[in-house]
Amino acid sequence: MASPAAAAAAGPAGAAAALSELLGERLAAPDGSEVATASLPARGVSLVGLYFGGGGGGGGGGGPGAQLAASLAAFYARFQPPPQAAPPHQKQQQRLELVFVSAEQDQPRWQEATRAMPWLALPFADKRRKLKLWNKFRVSNIPSLIFIDAITGKVVCQNGLLVIRDDPEGLEFPWGPRPFQEVIAGPLVQNKGQSQDSGTLEGSYVGVYFSAHWCPPCRSLTRVLVESYRKIKEAGQKFEIVFVSADRSEDSFKQYFSEMPWLAVPYADETRRSRLNRLYGIQGIPTLIILDPKGEVITRQGRVEVLNDLDCREFPWHPKAVLELTEANAVHLNEGPCLVLFVDSDDDGESEAAKQLIQPIAEKIIAKYKAKDEETPLLFFVAGEDNMTDSLRDYTNLPEAAPLLTILDMSARAKYVMDVEEITPDIVEAFVNDFLLDKLKPEPI
Repeated sequence: MASPAAAAAAGPAGAAAALSELLGERLAAPDGSEVATASLPARGVSLVGLYFGGGGGGGGGGGPGAQLAASLAAFYARFQPPPQAAPPHQKQQQRLELVFVSAEQDQPRWQEATRAMPWLALPFADKRRKLKLWNKFRVSNIPSLIFIDAITGKVVCQNGLLVIRDDPEGLEFPWGPRPFQEVIAGPLVQNKGQSQDSGTLEGSYVGVYFSAHWCPPCRSLTRVLVESYRKIKEAGQKFEIVFVSADRSEDSFKQYFSEMPWLAVPYADETRRSRLNRLYGIQGIPTLIILDPKGEVITRQGRVEVLNDLDCREFPWHPKAVLELTEANAVHLNEGPCLVLFVDSDDDGESEAAKQLIQPIAEKIIAKYKAKDEETPLLFFVAGEDNMTDSLRDYTNLPEAAPLLTILDMSARAKYVMDVEEITPDIVEAFVNDFLLDKLKPEPI
């Protein structure tokens, strides 16, 4: 794939190539015709919104879905040129295009949905690309709207639906990411009502905690997090947590916040809470983002780290290239393709040896995609023998062999299996590269 810098340097042709590589050569228009993906930058499109949805695009059947469809259509219309030809000095470029990426499996229903939309769609037949996009952008909930730069393909905003709500006139276009220090700027509150300026966070590790009292997993995590917070502070670390509430009323917020010893964005400051959700592309709660003292993300998986490290010995939880699969981190299996090397854990050194075997390959892949400022397309695990692993084998219908090298893609309900007597670094690297180049044939889960 062309790098963002190369695409930008190549001008419109480079932008068109990068966009075509991501979305395919042609897109479907509402009237059934096709539009060349490469033509979008030439029309002045600088931002593309990938609209992930079901058969009705989140807009069928009335109710909230219909309201969303109407809001999105009105928003989209603001960025379209006028229907009549305008004089050259008044010519308005399109700037924004939307592309519907549907989860619909029935073609007549897909056609009905796309014909009711004024924007483009990924062709129904391009199912493999659709799954790659869902995995690439880690889409876990629908409807979902992700804005990407039309030149680089880089994510500009992960939570575009909040943009529609917060900026319906499109005045803040193109909604690019801003530094944490800028978004959080303003007063923060303690649970007894005292206020302090966000500037007091400077020089500290920060946990940005998206949670709500109505959410049972949130309440469970909060109880553990209170102890973790205490242990980290007692160890002398400069650490603070900022609660960003998703509660449905201020009374619920106050009740829940009374259990927390850290800071919060005031509940009444809905704009700041929404902008923090947009900044980190929050798609579900609880979510705990850990930031370094400069405001850069260390990990988005603070929830898993806290539950896996109750003594906080590995704080601030820099990501590991290879994880040992546990009940606490098994949630990652639903976030995208995962390489899982199953081993016989009756041999004490087997799991560690497996980690050492995979580590250099995982680090190489992570570094490659980090250099492109992209999400790593594959997570890496070693799985021993326990009830959870047995359940995973049963669910995915894997053989009982050990060692067993697999790639599991839960969202696509697909698996890739390498059942050989000896797993070597060359075998693992070839397996990974073939997967990334779409050379492997999936088996259904």
